[in-house]
Amino acid sequence: MLNFPTWKKALIGLVCLLGVAYALPNFFDEGTFEGLPDFAPGKTLNLGLDLQGGSHLLLEVDTDAVITERLDATVDSVRRALRAERIGYRGLGVQGLTVRFTLRETADAARAAEALVDIDDQLTVEEAENGAFRIAFDDAEMSVARVNAVEQSVEIIRRRIDELGTREPSIQRQGEDRIVVQVPGFDDPGALKSVIGQTAKMTFHLLDDSAPAGSAPRTAPPGTMILPSAEEGEDLSYLVERRIRVSGERLVDAQPSFQDNQPVVSFRFDSLGGKQFGEVTSESVGRHLAIVLDDAVISAPVIRDAILGGSGIISGSFSVAEVNNLSLLLRAGALPAPITFLEERTVGPGLGQDSIDAGRIASIIGLVLVIAFMIVSYGRFGAMANVALAINIMLIIAILSGLQATLTLPGIAGIVLTIGMAVDANVLIFERIREEAAAGRTPLSAVDSGYRRAFTTIIDSNLTTLIAAVLLFAFGSGPIKGFAITLSVGIVTSLFTAMMVTRFLVVTWLRTKRPSALPL
Repeated sequence: MLNFPTWKKALIGLVCLLGVAYALPNFFDEGTFEGLPDFAPGKTLNLGLDLQGGSHLLLEVDTDAVITERLDATVDSVRRALRAERIGYRGLGVQGLTVRFTLRETADAARAAEALVDIDDQLTVEEAENGAFRIAFDDAEMSVARVNAVEQSVEIIRRRIDELGTREPSIQRQGEDRIVVQVPGFDDPGALKSVIGQTAKMTFHLLDDSAPAGSAPRTAPPGTMILPSAEEGEDLSYLVERRIRVSGERLVDAQPSFQDNQPVVSFRFDSLGGKQFGEVTSESVGRHLAIVLDDAVISAPVIRDAILGGSGIISGSFSVAEVNNLSLLLRAGALPAPITFLEERTVGPGLGQDSIDAGRIASIIGLVLVIAFMIVSYGRFGAMANVALAINIMLIIAILSGLQATLTLPGIAGIVLTIGMAVDANVLIFERIREEAAAGRTPLSAVDSGYRRAFTTIIDSNLTTLIAAVLLFAFGSGPIKGFAITLSVGIVTSLFTAMMVTRFLVVTWLRTKRPSALPL
């Protein structure tokens, strides 16, 4: 335990220097180290919502809307299947979470059931009396659809918030259909709700030729729907074919741009979307193409030529801010279902500063007491342990900065706890060395024996604490995770500083001074 080859000395020195280098940016003004490469020291700790202030939102996802949307598509499939078999029906539509219709002739029930079997494997078709049919998804499929809708919503919300340039938002699922969003440092909750709340589901349809553009009849014929115009101040409605010619899911990019000095959105499809867009524009020259966003027509231009490049322009009476916002939403993707804001809380930075000040005072008091205790109890060896403790704190800050972890108030508590735990290994070692010296061993032999005999105990005690911290991170959420991260990092760094840094300092002093007795 007293042998330190050159490579090990170099490794200890390198780790300590890197720790100090990556921790130092936290003690300078923000932006001091901007422009450096990603691998270079310059990253700082991110402060959580409870320290920095920001917005807290609780959302509810309307998962039933996902089922209803799939059932709407099923209605069209049922209509086509029955028409292909020349089977008469009435009352076809979505009722609740089922598709219902009644046959005009009950004798056609067997043929109707056979025609509906191949629509979707996940659908169950039930035939009641008098030719009534009920079509619904089975419970397992609806459960999977709901879970997927919430998980997809979490990812889409995360992408939208990332586009805003905020740092380390916390977006977590809560319960079956709720999402908690916390964005530190974002002081405009209204803008945040606007970006998050819009479904931003874009589809491309053709206008029905039976009605002029912008003037729809009172009732929609089968296979069509009446949609309002998205233009403010315009009381227009469009008769739009239900069939989706190109889905907005095929968009791969959307950027704000200008055309004829007017703000527009330029978009680009993937290869399949570009092919579909080229086909519909080639086959429908002279017709109106309706660009539908969240069940409203934002533009209905005439197709004058085939557009084969897989890209296009969305124009309208947009402001620059609206174009930027629409581009952001389209790039991030569409929410699979509407969301409702159940709770909104704004945390002021004053509360966060109070927490930071309290944590700073607690850390300083704890650090001073630990340093004083080590010096009083172990003299020179205690001073060496205090040097290792300082390095340990720098390593914790460096690792958290490098990982871009978010520091919360529980995280500060974890660091304060780590300060006390950091010298625990040294206490075990020094007490063991003191016992070996009292038994008559020479200083070198006592130090060597003390480190060897205490090693197993140190590993066992820290490993059990690390397991508890890992479990807290795995099963906890929010503040619990922050505490678990700082505690885990602190355990690892304290093991390194106790078994490597402190031991190196002790061994170097022993070999240099060669004392006849240990100052313990």
